[in-house]
Order: sequence, then C-alpha cells, then structure tokens
Amino acid sequence: MDTPDITTARSDAARPRTYQVITYGCQMNVHDSERIAGLLEEAGYVRAPEPVHGELAEADVVVFNTCAVRENADNRLYGNLGHMAPLKERRPGMQIAVGGCMAQKDRELITNRAPWVDVVFGTNNIGSLPVLLERARIERIGQVEITEALRTFPSDLPSRRESAYSAWVAISVGCNNTCTFCIVPALRGRETDRRPGQVLAEVRALVETGVQEITLLGQNVNSYGVQFGDRAAFAKLLRACGGVEGLERVRFTSPHPAAFTDDVIKAMADTPNVMHQLHMPLQSGSDAVLRQMRRSYRAERFLGILDRVRAAMPDAAISTDIIVGFPGEADEDFEATMDVVRRARFANAFTFQYSVRPGTPAGARPDQVPREVVQERYERLLALQERISWEQNRAFEGRSVEVMFATGEGRKDDRRERMSGRARDNRLVHVAVPADPARRPRPGDIAEVEVTRGAPHYLVADAPLRGLRRTRGGDAWAARHEPRPEPVGVGLGLPAMPRP
Repeated sequence: MDTPDITTARSDAARPRTYQVITYGCQMNVHDSERIAGLLEEAGYVRAPEPVHGELAEADVVVFNTCAVRENADNRLYGNLGHMAPLKERRPGMQIAVGGCMAQKDRELITNRAPWVDVVFGTNNIGSLPVLLERARIERIGQVEITEALRTFPSDLPSRRESAYSAWVAISVGCNNTCTFCIVPALRGRETDRRPGQVLAEVRALVETGVQEITLLGQNVNSYGVQFGDRAAFAKLLRACGGVEGLERVRFTSPHPAAFTDDVIKAMADTPNVMHQLHMPLQSGSDAVLRQMRRSYRAERFLGILDRVRAAMPDAAISTDIIVGFPGEADEDFEATMDVVRRARFANAFTFQYSVRPGTPAGARPDQVPREVVQERYERLLALQERISWEQNRAFEGRSVEVMFATGEGRKDDRRERMSGRARDNRLVHVAVPADPARRPRPGDIAEVEVTRGAPHYLVADAPLRGLRRTRGGDAWAARHEPRPEPVGVGLGLPAMPRP
C-alpha cells in the first residue's frame, strides 16, 4: 500500500492560498476589484498565475465582481457560476465569492440558485471579504453580507493596481439621480463625496509610486462637493491636480449634462495636465425620450455644452453613451438621436440596446420596443458613428500626437511590430517601434509620433519615433516586470551575496 507523501501534504498546507478576481462592468468596478485584490493580499493571499486562453485560473479563491446594468449580466453570472460547480467539486477547499452590483441586487438569491457559492458581499461590504471567506471556510456555510449604507470609502482600502503608471481615484460613490432606466442608485446608494484633501493626498501618494496618469471617478463627477456645500468643488479639484508635480495626465468620468458647468470647462482649458477629453452621456437625442428617462436636460442644451467645450478647447475629443430602443421610442425619436449624433460629431460612442432592468420604472412599461426594431436602429446608429469617427481619425494623418504607451497592447503584422498607447485625447494609437529592446518604449513611456493612417477606431503611426521620453511611470513598470540579475550564489547551495 502506498504511503501518503507527508512532505507534499505539509508544503500544500503551508503554501499561501491563491486568488483570482474576475471583473465585469464599469470603471468603478475595476477600481473596486483593485481594492478586493489589495485586501486579499493584505490577508496573506497571493495572486494566481494568469489563466491561459481566457480560462479560469487554478485559484483557491475566485471572486466575481459583478455588474447589473445590462440584462445579460444575470445570464452571464449564473452561467459562469454553473461552470464553477464541477471545478469546485474537484478541488476541495476552493472558495467562490460574488460581489458588486449583482450581489447587491440578488442577495440570497445567488446562494439559492448556486449553493456552492461561499460568500456574497454587497457594494458597501468590500472590506469584509477576507473575514467572510474565513468564516465560510470554518463554518462550512455560505455567508451573505449586504448593507445599504457605505461603511468605508473604497479608496481608503488597500489596493493592488493593475497598472504601474496609471490609476483610478474615486472622488465619490453612489448617485442622487433618478434615471428611469438605471438601477445603479438602488445598488450603490446615494452619493457620498470624499473631501478634496483626501483625494489630493491619494493622488500625491500615487504619483510618488510612479503613477503619472489618474482618472477621477464618480457616477456624476459634476455634483461632487454638493454634500459638503461647495458646488464649485470639482473645478477646484481639477485645478489642484494641476499643481501635483509629476502628474502628467488627468482624466475624469463621468459627468452629467444637467450639472456640467462652465467653471469645469475653464478649469479643463486652463490646467495643462487635464486632458482635452470629455465623456458626456447623451442617452437619447429626443426631448420626449429624455423626459421619459428623467434626464433633466434637452438636446439643444446638450449641444450647447459641446459648443462651449469646443470653443474653449478646439482639439477636444468628446465621446458619449446612447441607448437605442428605450420604451416608447418612436421612429421620430430615433431620428432625433441620429440628428444629434450628426451635429455632435462624437469621437466615439458607446451604444447600447435598451434592456429591461427589474425594479426600474422603465422596466415596468408596457410599450417595450420590439427587438428586431431595436436591432435595426442600433445597426444604423453604429454605421453613422463609425463614419464620423473615421472622418475624424483620417484628419489626423500627417499630424503629430503625444502617445503614452500602454501595457499588453502589442500588435504585429507582416512588416513590423507595433506597441499601442493613448494620445492625450484618449484616442488609441498603434505605433511602429524598434526591434532593439534598448530603443523600444516601455509601458508608461511617452513619445511624439506622426500619424500615418486613421482607421475608424484607432490611429496608426508607422513613421520613426521622435523624442522618446523615459518616464517615472516607465521606470515603475520596469521595476515590476523586468527580470533582475540573480544574486551570486543562488542555485549553488551558497548564501546569496549582492553583486558589486
């Protein structure tokens, strides 16, 4: 009879438990996932190796950080949880946790439909995850913790950021709007603002670690400061970010047209490190539909904001969100949206087919638009926006743009190798780079490039790089990713000694 390998058993028991976080949804969810990873690592977990071909990693703990904005989010989550059941059965001790907006919405329903889930935690309970996992492991029963009120602001929790040179900074969570199609306010609660000093302290701390680009996050950044009595707080915060030495690029998302004010436009135009990029959600170009959505602006006001932005910043790239097929949307309503898109000339648009969200006023309406009508309108809108985006991108041909190179965006074709990055206005740029590693940019480095071709969704720069600048962000990336020389003595059974 074979005897068990006691040494192997001991090493398995002694090794740290591994984790994987799978994120769906918006930038706020990405930010929350960085906090989830930071909490787990602080509790002694280590990140599992990257999965191959999109498969799940062989992790001891798999956390799904979910989104509830789209209808198919439910099917996607429960489908993935179904795939996890046999995997967990084969791996005793494995744990599954579900957090985010879907957890806040479905609560105990998740453990009823998928009883193999160990932990369900709400949007306000991120900080409790390590304790809940340990409690579930010891008690061998699923743990559900959902609270309605924010306990700890996410940015006050430890973080494990994906990027060495770029970071999210949340300035508020929650939303006070009552859009009839949106479930977010019910899941993330009313808006809670951080004080400007806390935000700036986090920004400065990030810059000290090599971060050179930050994105300020909020469900409605324009209403920032109302909670503590300063309606001009967001414009002031943008200007204050301009005084942070070493901070090269500042972005923000998302504003709301109803609260977007001229002091923010002026702060963007006056502050050199605030990018001339604006994501301004339209949702619909029909005043009738906007009223039904409870969006407190109208098409002409929206277009007026864009006119003022472009008067102050002619190079501004403006993107948007549009919903096609909102209940009751008639042909003339959709044509009004098409007209606004033609006049607005967005750099790009995130276009969605309306989907019913239970618990929202729009979801209960009887006048849902037939799916085939929604699909036809959606395709027409995509085609229009693609033509506009392509025209704008072709206008960049022969012009120089400043590119900050990004991680994991390498592309190859038959003739050359390219790295990808973002221009100051956030356009994606694929750049031909030297084959010599010593002359190649690192993620986080910055260069001037000449655009040789504009495509509908990106720019191509095949001309030689000009003025490549090695940055602190690139140094930070290299410190994480480039191999270091092995100390003398390692592998020889000798004590390691530093190299001279």
